[in-house]
Amino acid sequence: MARKQHRHRLALTLTLGMLMSGVASAERQDGLPLYKMLRSLEFVQDSVVAGDSSAAEMQRFLLGTIDERLRSADKSVFEDSRNVDAALIYAMSGGNPETLEYLMSRDVNGNFDNRVADVLRKYLNGKGLLVVNTLVDISKEYRGKPIGPYLSLVAGNVMSGKNAKAALPLYDWARLMAPGTIVEESALRRSLALCADAGMVPQGLDYARRYTRRFLHSPYASQFADLFVQLVVDHDSGVKQQDIVDILSFMDPPRQREIYLRMARRAAIAGKADLAALAANRAQAISNDGGDAFGALANFYGGVAGISTPELKAAIDDVNQMPAGELNARDRALRDAAKAVAAEILRTPDAASLGQGSFPNLPNQQKTEHDAAVTNQAGGQSPGTAGVEQGASANAAPAPEGGRQEADSSFNAFVTTSRSKLDAIDGLLKQESH
Repeated sequence: MARKQHRHRLALTLTLGMLMSGVASAERQDGLPLYKMLRSLEFVQDSVVAGDSSAAEMQRFLLGTIDERLRSADKSVFEDSRNVDAALIYAMSGGNPETLEYLMSRDVNGNFDNRVADVLRKYLNGKGLLVVNTLVDISKEYRGKPIGPYLSLVAGNVMSGKNAKAALPLYDWARLMAPGTIVEESALRRSLALCADAGMVPQGLDYARRYTRRFLHSPYASQFADLFVQLVVDHDSGVKQQDIVDILSFMDPPRQREIYLRMARRAAIAGKADLAALAANRAQAISNDGGDAFGALANFYGGVAGISTPELKAAIDDVNQMPAGELNARDRALRDAAKAVAAEILRTPDAASLGQGSFPNLPNQQKTEHDAAVTNQAGGQSPGTAGVEQGASANAAPAPEGGRQEADSSFNAFVTTSRSKLDAIDGLLKQESH
């Protein structure tokens, strides 16, 4: 792996050296053609997702240089379709959106496809959903052409906000047309995000396998790790333990340990004790170069997950063994919450709370029961309907309290007002019908 990265870095250095000499000669002549400068940008961006962090600064330099060349280029430059493609790819690769507007305003010869330019304008301005169907159709039309992978990726980005399942084929086309590039890396990562949100477990695991084989050193790999953990924890019933082990086996031990720890933490918070314990045990089993910090953290997450299990006391010991000073703010809050839950579980119940309440639950319950008993004695009936009616005729009912009278009068007034409004509405409707 190290030898491969060295060769890649050497190739990048040579390419950038040629580019810099071409840029320097631009003051004496027209310099490199736009499409060749765009190829250099693509090479640098692909180097970034391959793990070459030194290429990131050159990416920013190239974006600025290409922007200047596009704005200063003569209109005749765009008679070459390769330069038109270069301008469009630049806009879809993090370039300045205003530059595309500038080029379109000067395109009097119709070198640019107005349909492509229009959908890209709306996409770059956050209005892609307005043209999502047109964008999908155009991406199909341009498959097999230089801008095809980028259009499919953009179409997938827009479609994902409308229909996740419909976006996946667009991402598939993007990565198949541009293997090993930043386009494929982005398509795989975003496909995994859609699967994690929609619960499409088999597809998500397949995208995760592909990503770990190809883009482990990408600067966006941390985002991939979060998405993979989300997929596993949120949909653990559809994920086998061997699936997790197989996918992470492509990673070096430190990366595996990091993902297992993230998984243990998220599973502990979600109350999935079995998955949290599994992830914590896997993290503990991975060599940590003689240190015990990671093992202690794995014990801590396993203890948090065990709070809700019969192994409560052992879980509390694991939580207490982790000093609060060695945790970040989020994990300190998690530790405090776990200890508070454990204290409530172990707290001895109040003896008074175990007895039957002696106070009536309803107001005037005692008085009502007394009145019913008196009525039954007077009427000689069982407490059924006949006894109630006979008792009511033989004994005058006690006057209701003042609060009850006010409530009854308010209710009657409300009913009267409502009926008046309904009658008025009925009258208007009858007039309309005539």
